Amino acid sequence: MEKLEAVIDDIVFQSDDGMFCVLRVENKANGRFSAVYHGTAPYLGENVVMEGEWTEHARFGKQFNAATLSVVQPTSVVGIERFLASGAVKGIGPATAAKIVDMFGEDTLDIMGNYPERLAKVRGISAKKAVAIGEAYKELSGLRELMMFLEANGVSSGYAARLQAVYGNTAITRIKENPYCLARDIDGIGFKTADRIALAMGWEHDAPQRLAAGLFYALEQSTSVGHTCVPEELLVRETARALVVAAADVQEVFSALLEHDLMRTEEVGGTRLVYQETLYRAEVETARRLLYLRDQAKPITRVNADEVIARWEREAGITLAAEQRQAIYASLEHGVFVLTGGPGTGKTTVVKGILNVLKQAGCRILLAAPTGRAARRLSESAEHPASTVHRLLECQPSSDGLCFNKNDEDPLDAEAIIVDEASMLDIRLVYYLLKAVQGGCRLIFVGDVDQLPSVGPGNVLKDIIRSGRMPVVRLENVFRQAEVSPIVLNAHKINRGQMPEFTPGEQGEFALMEFTDENQAADFVARRYAELTMNGDWRSVQVLTPMHKNPCGVQNLNKLLQKYLNPPAPNKAELNIPGNVLRVGDKVMQIRNNYEKDVFNGDIGRVIRIVGKSATVDFPERPEGDHVTYTESEVEELQLAYAMSVHKSQGSEYPYVILLMVRSHYIMLQRNLLYTAVTRAKERVLIVGSKNAVRTAVENDKTRRRYSLLAERLQESSEVF
Repeated sequence: MEKLEAVIDDIVFQSDDGMFCVLRVENKANGRFSAVYHGTAPYLGENVVMEGEWTEHARFGKQFNAATLSVVQPTSVVGIERFLASGAVKGIGPATAAKIVDMFGEDTLDIMGNYPERLAKVRGISAKKAVAIGEAYKELSGLRELMMFLEANGVSSGYAARLQAVYGNTAITRIKENPYCLARDIDGIGFKTADRIALAMGWEHDAPQRLAAGLFYALEQSTSVGHTCVPEELLVRETARALVVAAADVQEVFSALLEHDLMRTEEVGGTRLVYQETLYRAEVETARRLLYLRDQAKPITRVNADEVIARWEREAGITLAAEQRQAIYASLEHGVFVLTGGPGTGKTTVVKGILNVLKQAGCRILLAAPTGRAARRLSESAEHPASTVHRLLECQPSSDGLCFNKNDEDPLDAEAIIVDEASMLDIRLVYYLLKAVQGGCRLIFVGDVDQLPSVGPGNVLKDIIRSGRMPVVRLENVFRQAEVSPIVLNAHKINRGQMPEFTPGEQGEFALMEFTDENQAADFVARRYAELTMNGDWRSVQVLTPMHKNPCGVQNLNKLLQKYLNPPAPNKAELNIPGNVLRVGDKVMQIRNNYEKDVFNGDIGRVIRIVGKSATVDFPERPEGDHVTYTESEVEELQLAYAMSVHKSQGSEYPYVILLMVRSHYIMLQRNLLYTAVTRAKERVLIVGSKNAVRTAVENDKTRRRYSLLAERLQESSEVF
């Protein structure tokens, strides 16, 4: 690390969130040069001390990459005037700065900080304005002091503005009293950052505040692996392990939190389970509302269902199987109904039959799915408008996260709601959906319960079925037209714990290409993908993989595929996004819902234009010419999508799927993941890697347990209500 002192000559760039800047600085040893810093930019004329290293940028040449940057108050008359002229202090422009410095010289900043009333001696500055300038300088000085405090404790000074906005001039005092409040109060600062500050300030490892914050952090982390609650013993043990402290000390703090009613618990079968308050409320209310809806609906008798179904069968040229007919009747009789089944079992046909009867009965019907892609598929297959669940509920971003305009005060205007791909629903989203469903409305969940569960907490579809308290029809017969497909045949074999049957050669409908070297496997996938899409049909093939890291993980595969398919060129514009470079022609994916732009998590598109720091993407599902432009602060919503995780592919279908299955993915080799991956393909599957890895996945039906009490609550047990 090299240490440099320099003067800020120009602010070339400052990101909207204040967490990145490019500076032109100057000192005697190096002259004028560029410096890059991940934090808030200083002001013109300020002296700074930077620690970092010199780097060579492909486009911008030699520059100093500053790991830390601290501001040193300017001392020269020229530096002080330039600093004030930059507009850093509200009420002072270039002309006023020159007058102030001309009168007070090197004492200017001392006067402004300690004797601001003396500024009224300067021509053009009234007594009132002098006080205002003094207050503005004091606020700026407080910000600078906070920035230096953060840097001294190993935290980016880029957070200073956010801290001051929340805490005002008490920020340093608040942090010193309890740095763990940062994780609770400041967006973007988590427990690990707050803990780093605390330990740098000399806090003890077993300080009660640290252990309490660690417990809340561990509880929050449990939701990232799908739990809505976690056993007390496990929570205490994991917290102690993460904080490297004695479990007995953590247990003592946990007991104190319970005494003060600061944690929510539920005891079942001698085990005490701990909840975040929001998830406890979501689970309890989800159970209550499902039971309420189940009991409120009355059978539909406005039409003769037998006649409607018979007429529809004649018109559609189909004959329903007994279980399919049973499913349609069940949807008409019950307030809550679950339809589940694997590929080729006729779920789509049943949904069409249900819609036909409901329409003939004059019902107001809404269709929805968890993702935009799944909603579009549902709309096309059912020939009825469908939307995402978020859009159905008129979701809007708010300062507290998300706001759903449709709720118990303004419910959905529907007599029947069908939600497809219900295995992807987490407990929070189901809770918000149920809040907007009126008593008497039918709620029909459709999904494949054997697929991967939701990314978010809970295992809602499985828990509803497991409870035994809701009507469920499981379609198990594979129909003749689907039975001939090796994909459908093998999906059911995998689900039964049997090895799939591979067709010979890499051109087969369900093929396997084996490699012992994972780098060779990744290289083969890149070359094969390039061959398959050389006609320009970039949507026909999708690479899936269980993990993000390793040679056959999402990150490396995307870089390799981009290298083969869309390498850099002199006239091809580029744009940096987190972890990658974006180029015109790249296949990209939207990674979060953006309601203003009407694009959703998982939507796939292609970059058609890059101008400066913005990118324009064509999403084929949108009307022709309706492109989406991302500004500099929005491009982080995109990532390369030549390859994606199996989890990200849920709710989608692709003509051709190339699936990586290698030994280094062992931690993710599970039956439901393999099953989910192969059922994404409509025409062909090519598995690349190891047959042993496939066998490991097929034999591993021990999916990671998700702690939840939804099924128990639905069973109306007095223990959990």
